[in-house]
Amino acid sequence: MLFNSYEFIFAFLPLTFFIYFYLLHKRLIVGAKAFLVFSSLFFYSWWNIAYLPLILSSMLFNYALGNTLSYDSKKLKISKKTILTFGIIANVVLLGYFKYSDFFLENFNLLFGADVPLLHLALPLAISFFTFQQIAYLVDSYRGETKEYDFLNYALFVTFFPQLIAGPIVHHKEMMPQFASRWNLVKRYKNIAAGLFIFSIGLFKKVVIADSFSVWVNAGFNASYCLNIIEAWATSLSYTFQLYFDFSGYTDMAIGAALLFNIKLPINFNSPYKALDIQDFWRRWHITLSRFLKEYIYIPLGGNRKGEFRTYTNLLLTFLIGGIWHGAGWTFLLWGLLHGLALIIHRVWHSLGFRLNKLLAWFITFNFINITWVFFRAKDFQEALNVLHSMFFGELVIDYHLREKLHLFSDDYFGPWLQHINATNEIFLWILITFTLLFTKNSIEYMRSFKPTKLNLLFISLITIYALLDMNKVSEFIYFNF
Repeated sequence: MLFNSYEFIFAFLPLTFFIYFYLLHKRLIVGAKAFLVFSSLFFYSWWNIAYLPLILSSMLFNYALGNTLSYDSKKLKISKKTILTFGIIANVVLLGYFKYSDFFLENFNLLFGADVPLLHLALPLAISFFTFQQIAYLVDSYRGETKEYDFLNYALFVTFFPQLIAGPIVHHKEMMPQFASRWNLVKRYKNIAAGLFIFSIGLFKKVVIADSFSVWVNAGFNASYCLNIIEAWATSLSYTFQLYFDFSGYTDMAIGAALLFNIKLPINFNSPYKALDIQDFWRRWHITLSRFLKEYIYIPLGGNRKGEFRTYTNLLLTFLIGGIWHGAGWTFLLWGLLHGLALIIHRVWHSLGFRLNKLLAWFITFNFINITWVFFRAKDFQEALNVLHSMFFGELVIDYHLREKLHLFSDDYFGPWLQHINATNEIFLWILITFTLLFTKNSIEYMRSFKPTKLNLLFISLITIYALLDMNKVSEFIYFNF
């Protein structure tokens, strides 16, 4: 079920909210939690009920292992490290089977001239997210950082519908105290107001901004072989903005929906396109993924504790893993490699004491991110190279309507300049507006200072109505594919 659907907004969310708090009002706390788990599984199954047994089996398996890791080491016949290793491998194998089988088979066939048939497995919804979340749970259990081993609470931790599909990737220790708190068992109207406020902003981001850019992005990448230079830059910038407003819109809606139930999810975005260097970007973009990569991959590999060369190697491996986690393709691997190399260059640059003017630093960082997103979006290398070639070596075409105003160019430069991306001059206004939005307060900053005034009520009503009227097609979130 999509957050940006009438079924979710007008049926699932309000029904779940009222029934949950009705059960709590009747002091049926266990029943209320069980209902929330049931509702979350229904939310998950709405997409494809065939994968419900998969998430249930994954939960039971990881709960049992996490429970075992909580025992006294002397009572176990097998070392905790062996149990943890087994658990991590089992989770990775499950993820790998569904997500990477065809990728490995395709490359095996290509490398050895074989003809092994592909499996063509559908990717189970949210498998990348709930796999990472449960790996983090196992590691935390191994470290003795988890204290709650009730299965109902664990099921709620994994399946809680606002964060189930595409994060944020939450930790057991930051969620369980909230579910257990007595203060969270009653309706809190301040949270409800703030939740509706941030949810409406997220809905507007997704439906109005991201989905508007998606039309030009899809057309541009489909016509990658014949773009002119302006079309190519419009395509890349459109995807840069689409991806941000799509994913941050989802996260805002997740945070807002969770707040209705008095649950505070971690912040996942903090104006990432304001970043002045690549390290700053990764502190602001998909923050919970960055946290996972740092705490459960980079630091266990040795972090920066074993010399410069090992530090650079660890950074590179971490971002290669982060790249392939996003998708089964060489383009994702290259995207991760480029970001890993950029972080290494950044560390070397700073170690030598160099600094850049802030405006120049922002310009370089933003354009690096914009260019590398091309590999992230493209179906294959050829499509990515087509777009990049057009961005830097494409033909210059200027709108023929400007012929009389621009006397510096011959008639050869004039023509229909946006036809390959199905755009009008409106696209430049959208890009200008979104650039402006990047340098204002972000939605989380607005939420922190939010007060339920009449003006804010009017603002919420207007943007929600506008978004609802614009919801004329089914539009998945980009990160559903990861």
